[in-house]
Amino acid sequence: MNDIFERYPGLTVCKESMINAVKMMCETYYNGGKILVCGNGGSCADSEHIVGELMKSFTLARKIPAEDREKLSALLGDESELFAENLQRGIPAFSLCSQSGVMTAYNNDVNPDMVYAQLLYACGRKEDLLIGISTSGNSKNVVNAVKTAKAFGIKTLCLTGSKNCVLDDFADCIIKVPETETYKIQELHLPVYHYLCLETENKLFE
Repeated sequence: MNDIFERYPGLTVCKESMINAVKMMCETYYNGGKILVCGNGGSCADSEHIVGELMKSFTLARKIPAEDREKLSALLGDESELFAENLQRGIPAFSLCSQSGVMTAYNNDVNPDMVYAQLLYACGRKEDLLIGISTSGNSKNVVNAVKTAKAFGIKTLCLTGSKNCVLDDFADCIIKVPETETYKIQELHLPVYHYLCLETENKLFE
């Protein structure tokens, strides 16, 4: 994935923040934390996509370690091969967007602008990392989640467009792709988070 800046030369302006983002994701894993992701619309779909790349093999096999194979063998005997060959090392990651039951309840009963903040407050820990995706950088529910994370010592990484935005003042690391229209921003968010997931996987499991 090192050729990303050749294939998407416009992303060169984001190189430093992308490298820092990978460091944050690796540190989260090493510290025993999880990655929580949120966004709206297309950014909600991107949140689910990111989780899919992190929780299972992306480009590497991610075979489970020998000690885990031994634990399976001790319990399951010959059947353990099925588990050992199919289980993969994952990077703990969860999309806040997928919590439809609590989201609809909270939106109806309390305040839609605070829904991601509520989910973050309920399940976030200091070892975790929140990834907030907002093409404008001003989406209220994403901004409120980032503010909540900041208040309680949870690291934050945000993906936005190039315009100045509210998230500029609160994110620990922000990747501002060089576009201003929503669909064009989303087109660049994809290679950005593919880079983040691939580089994180390579550093953790290669």
